[in-house]
Amino acid sequence: MLPAGKGDGFTLLELILVLLLIGVSMMIVLPNIQKGLEDREVRLSALRLAAAARDLRSRALSDGQAKQLEINLAENNYRVARLAEVQLPPEVRFVGIDGGETLDRGSKRFYFFPNGSSLDGKIVLADEQKSISYLVRLEALTGRIEVLRGN
Repeated sequence: MLPAGKGDGFTLLELILVLLLIGVSMMIVLPNIQKGLEDREVRLSALRLAAAARDLRSRALSDGQAKQLEINLAENNYRVARLAEVQLPPEVRFVGIDGGETLDRGSKRFYFFPNGSSLDGKIVLADEQKSISYLVRLEALTGRIEVLRGN
């Protein structure tokens, strides 16, 4: 049997150690949560862009008319078939575009043709620090559209 007052609680040292462990754990976990959220935003933006391109390809096949996807680097948005303008989230940026038709210094246009083909191109989206990136690749002959994880 323990004497009165002994074993009834925690010592100050034990409480400080527990708080120290919680603090160290939070320092490890919080940056990973932030990085995961940034990765999610970039990935979702790339998937949405690919989905819009696939929709344009399907509409070109069914309508028998070429459809357009216009990307504006300066304004960080894209326009689908000259109708709907889609603004990327503030933490996501277009960082590179290869292929397509150059409209002006900051804009490119990709065509999707009724035979299923498209203009060849690579569109890279990344976070503000460019530590997370995704590539949307448009294949010319097959019209295939795929999303690949960068670095």
